[in-house]
Amino acid sequence: MTPGENSPSTPEDDDPFGYLYADGQARGAQPPSGGYGYPNSVSRSSRVRAVGERQYGQPQAPYGQPQPTVPQQQGAYGQPNAHYQAPETLPGGAPTSRQPMAPTGGRRGPNTKGLLIGAIAVVAAVVIGIGIAVINGNDGKKTDSKSDSTPTQSQSSEPSPSGSSSAAGELPKTDASALLLGPGVTTASDVKGSQAKGGTYVTGFNHVGATVTWSVNNVEKAGSYRLYVRYGIPGVDANATLVVNGKVDSRPIQMKNFGGGTPQGDWEKGWKTTWSNVNLNKGANTIQIACNDGNQCNANLDQLWLVKG
Repeated sequence: MTPGENSPSTPEDDDPFGYLYADGQARGAQPPSGGYGYPNSVSRSSRVRAVGERQYGQPQAPYGQPQPTVPQQQGAYGQPNAHYQAPETLPGGAPTSRQPMAPTGGRRGPNTKGLLIGAIAVVAAVVIGIGIAVINGNDGKKTDSKSDSTPTQSQSSEPSPSGSSSAAGELPKTDASALLLGPGVTTASDVKGSQAKGGTYVTGFNHVGATVTWSVNNVEKAGSYRLYVRYGIPGVDANATLVVNGKVDSRPIQMKNFGGGTPQGDWEKGWKTTWSNVNLNKGANTIQIACNDGNQCNANLDQLWLVKG
């Protein structure tokens, strides 16, 4: 073919994009009837659809062919519009990952039973603690009162036995008038305040050689004891010698005017109590109070008793 020859098929006819060039347009090139400049391509206008026109799950026409018309349905008031449906709600659509929650039997309230049990336990612990404190306090009071009831040589309190005989399980106690009296020693009852039976006490003790002897029987256990002596003085200190089982104690019995509250010469207000430590054997023992040289023995003797030391 020679230049300038008008052949049945020109280059612009071969070039589907010839209509884009100036020389193609001069030769009368026209855009192809297909879409996008390609033969048999789908027209762009045929692909345009209104929003909501396409329905998922409906049969689709082959690519490049017009889609079948599906009648639109208007949903009732309060119902979802049929123009749009989520893929998972359509037949064959993608399953959703959320699963419906199983209905429950109602909202549970607070565990009132557990709270009640805890409250009862707290109250019980408080009551037990208060009871223990009260018991311990009472025990302390009992201990204190018991310790205060025991007189010493520097105290003027006057606890005394209630009688001249000892009850079962108690340590021996006696009235001085019931003891073995030595030479020149006698009994009397004219001074008031004696706690011995009948108000009778021992007098005439204020001379060397005067003795009062107590034979103590039924001592259950050997050991140290306290010998308590209730005496009366006329406001002047006195003392005597203590002899236990024939052995003279180096420490005399002190019969002092404790507190200095007794006026001199007043026998009635001079009743007091003193004590000394003695070591006794199991069974029978002999305790003697004697007025020896060097003693000041101007005293009346009322009662004697033993206490475990």
